Amino acid sequence: MSRREMTVAHVREPPGADHVEVMFYESARFYRLPRARPSFEVSLRLLKEAAAVGRPLTITLAPAESDVIEEVGPAPAPAPSPADGPGRPL
Repeated sequence: MSRREMTVAHVREPPGADHVEVMFYESARFYRLPRARPSFEVSLRLLKEAAAVGRPLTITLAPAESDVIEEVGPAPAPAPSPADGPGRPL
């Protein structure tokens, strides 16, 4: 499996298809989220919400060369900048 932080450009639901197509800014490929996945509804909601606000997500593909999305989750929080220094609010 391969995990990547990616930003959703567009989510397309082809009529009658057994999957949803997802495009990311970081890749020219079209990725597929199968409707048969147990977490399909949650993953689709996360993808649509992230697309609306431009928030990156952690996308898991299996195998790495695949176009099939296995898991969708929040991206890790950015590390504080050294410029923030100790005791300064984030």
